[in-house]
Amino acid sequence: MYPMAPLIRTALNTTARVAPGPAGRWAFRLFVRPLGRAKVKPGERTLLAAARTGTLHVRGEEVVTYAWGDGRRPVLLVHGWSSRASRLGAFAEELLARGYSPVAFDAPGHGDSSGKASNIAEYREIIRELHARHGDFEAVVAHSFGVLASLFALRDGVRTARFVGLGGVGSFTMLLEGFRAGLRLDERVVRAMRGYVERRLVPGEPGVWDRFGADHAPDELGAPVLLFHDEGDDMVPLAQARFLARAHGDRARLVVTRGLGHRRILTDPGVVAEAVAFATAGSDVEPAVTARDGVSSTAW
Repeated sequence: MYPMAPLIRTALNTTARVAPGPAGRWAFRLFVRPLGRAKVKPGERTLLAAARTGTLHVRGEEVVTYAWGDGRRPVLLVHGWSSRASRLGAFAEELLARGYSPVAFDAPGHGDSSGKASNIAEYREIIRELHARHGDFEAVVAHSFGVLASLFALRDGVRTARFVGLGGVGSFTMLLEGFRAGLRLDERVVRAMRGYVERRLVPGEPGVWDRFGADHAPDELGAPVLLFHDEGDDMVPLAQARFLARAHGDRARLVVTRGLGHRRILTDPGVVAEAVAFATAGSDVEPAVTARDGVSSTAW
C-alpha cells in the first residue's frame, strides 16, 4: 500500500519512542497524502469542458471548483479519497437534466487542484465556502471519505435538504486504524499524530475526535439520508454503511448493491437514477434496508 513501508514503519516507531512530536508530524503528513492523483477519464471530458470553473484559496492551496446549470437549486457533489470531482459526473448530468445546478470541487492534492495532501478540515472549509457562494443546497451527494467530510461540514453550519452517501466512511477511527494496521505502527505513533492534529489542524475545537465521526449529533443534520453501499466493497466495509444508517435512525435508508464495488457504484444507471430521484424529490424516506440485484434484505 505504501512504498518503502518497512523503512517507514521502523523510522516512525523508533522516533515515537524518543521524539513523539516529530513522529506525529511525519505520520500525519503521510496519513493525509493521497495514493496517486486521479486523471480525467475520456467519458468525463465533455462534462468538465461544459463547467464554469473557479478557484478557492484554502490554507495556501488553490482549489479548483466546478459549477453547471443556471445556479438555481444547487446540489453539492463531494468526491472521495484519491479521486476527483469528475468521478461524480453521472450524477451531475442527471441533475442537469432535471434542472438542478451541480457544484463540485477537487480537494487539495486531488484532480486539478494544487498541493500534495488534504484532510477533513480542508474539506470542511471548502464546503463552507461553496455554501457561502451558492446558498443552501437542495442535496449533497458524497462518495467514500467525502461522506465523512460532508457530514462533518453539515453539522457545522452548512445546510442541505437531503443527503446521499455512496460507499461512505462513517468512522474516522476506522481510517486511523487502517493506517496504523497497514504500516504496523505502534500505538504511540497514532497518539502522537492525534496530538499533532489537535494542536495544529483544529486548535481550539474541543472534542473534535468525536465530532469527526459521522455518528456524532446526527440530529444536527436534520435531513433525510439515502445510503448506497456494495456488499463487496473492497475499500470501505458494508459495516460502515450500517453504522451510518443506525446513527441517523428513522431519517435514513440503506440500499445494498451487489457487484458494483467501491467505484462502479458511481456510474451504475440504477444507483444514479434512484439517488437523483431522492435528491430532487424532497420526500421523507422509510427506515429500511433495500435489497438490489439479489442481495438479501437485512435489518440494521
